[in-house]
Amino acid sequence: MQTKQSKTTIFLLTAGCFLAFFVFGFTDNLKGPTLPAMLTNLNFDDGTGGNIFFGEYLGFLIATLITGILADRFGLKSVILLAGLCLGIGVSGYSASSSASLLFISIFIVGMGLGSLELGPNAIIVSLYHERKGLYLNLMSVMHGMGSFLAPLFAGWLLSRDVSWRAIYRWDLLLVALFMIIFLFLRFPKAEEKSQIDFRHIPQIALKGDLPWFYLAICFYVAAEIGIGQWLVKFLQDVRNVNVINSSQALSLFFAMIMVGRFIGGFFVQRVGYLRSILFVSVSGILCIVLGLLVPGTSFLLPFTGLFFSIVFPTITAAVSDKHTENGNTILGVLFTFAGVGGMIGPWLIGLGSKYFGLQAGFSFNILFVLVLLVSVVILLKRSSNGQKT
Repeated sequence: MQTKQSKTTIFLLTAGCFLAFFVFGFTDNLKGPTLPAMLTNLNFDDGTGGNIFFGEYLGFLIATLITGILADRFGLKSVILLAGLCLGIGVSGYSASSSASLLFISIFIVGMGLGSLELGPNAIIVSLYHERKGLYLNLMSVMHGMGSFLAPLFAGWLLSRDVSWRAIYRWDLLLVALFMIIFLFLRFPKAEEKSQIDFRHIPQIALKGDLPWFYLAICFYVAAEIGIGQWLVKFLQDVRNVNVINSSQALSLFFAMIMVGRFIGGFFVQRVGYLRSILFVSVSGILCIVLGLLVPGTSFLLPFTGLFFSIVFPTITAAVSDKHTENGNTILGVLFTFAGVGGMIGPWLIGLGSKYFGLQAGFSFNILFVLVLLVSVVILLKRSSNGQKT
């Protein structure tokens, strides 16, 4: 993008990105509170539910890899409009399907939309706010948290009034339409030059230096966040005998904590440094999960994991974009591809573990996911060769 932009252009693009992340959070987190109703309605077991949602993150993975390259070649507006189109088609299909295969295909298309939406706004914010991208990426993620917070409340309220899970998803189409209309008319600065990336050189670009450790960190962080977001409601209902309203409110609290944490954490990260901040919150997040799962009467701690999870994704994004500016969109695309891998394997492994060992054991996989994140960050800190805040 051009480096010189008017204040109006910057404001409109920033507002558009914040709206996009609200839609992202709302759409992505309707599946958790509607999962029990969908499984009951269609007579599916937990393993089938995990397999269906595997499709979303497979689509997410593919989209992030492809859209990073498309953004470098054709610009970010085309990527964001592609996201809206996929969301509209996928949500429509998901709300109308009854077979596991059609649900898989529909949620796969939703995942394509979310993967495209992950890349676009993040890349725009990185290009607009070079010196304060850590702050603005966290603030933008507050909007994702707000959408994620409202989705379970909205779904739980409708479910308590015997509204079908299908109708709940159809309400989301209004948000998707609004998002598409606004971005259709939003003016994007033209790129100064098109990136001429040789596809054969992508592994060399994307795997240099310490990038693989960042990929591992974001992969298993997302596995934990999505794993909790997708299975918390069912865990509370089936294992802790919590009712529909309270379990949905617990999921909303999880995302509310993410939203609050990102608002506060953006300023914290600027002072403490990227990797040191992630190290602190990883340890705190593990403690919340372990206590909430293993100590009787402490289930309330599980939603508070979101407070510590909050800064991880945008802070990793900021750290990578700060260190690797050349072919930035492609590298971010690969980073988000690994996030898609985490989102794909996390809920799937929890569903698989729940099927064979019980939901308590399956949900405990989140502890392992955060441990891998923690180890990756420790290695990155040790590999830091200077005294700058990383």
